[in-house]
Amino acid sequence: MNPTRPESPSDTSGDPSGEAAAASNQIDPELLDLLRCPLTRSRLRQEGDFLVAEVGGLAYPVRDGIPVMLMEEAKLPAGVSSLDELKSQLRDQIPA
Repeated sequence: MNPTRPESPSDTSGDPSGEAAAASNQIDPELLDLLRCPLTRSRLRQEGDFLVAEVGGLAYPVRDGIPVMLMEEAKLPAGVSSLDELKSQLRDQIPA
């Protein structure tokens, strides 16, 4: 520990593997249970630094422990080139 610089939970200077940083992006299970995909309103599961929608597969980033629940920021599933294409594919599964 550096006496001139206080350690914070996100300080990975003593952790070359970056595990502390990954742990800081872990979402509380109770919060994860409440969150839903803004597009499909499906449940989400955490996969690394992303929350992935069970329906559609949009992967929302988690930055500094905060889920970014914006469709425009989400990573598209494999084989889908645009958000409009995904919306078209899921039109029967997207709530009105």
